[in-house]
Amino acid sequence: MKSTSRLQTAAIVSAALALLLASCGDDAGGSGAGADVSGQVRVDGSSTVFPLSNAAAELFAEEAPDVSVTVGQSGTSGGFEAFCDGKTDISDASRPIDE
Repeated sequence: MKSTSRLQTAAIVSAALALLLASCGDDAGGSGAGADVSGQVRVDGSSTVFPLSNAAAELFAEEAPDVSVTVGQSGTSGGFEAFCDGKTDISDASRPIDE
């Protein structure tokens, strides 16, 4: 019975130390560049790629809230056309561009 009590105490102390060490970490993690950027990023193109780009935009918004990211889905050809016309920064594509 005594050894079970010691084992439980050791487990609780270990868990508490792990939580304490984890809470001492820096949430910024990297260089903190996300807080220093602003502007706009325009993405358009493939509806197949849209869910991935939209999810990436949401994650990016958490890191860089001063950057406006818009993600559209006009199809691969529409995305290529918008990109070549300078209307977007990123073109989502589910196939290579035709010349």
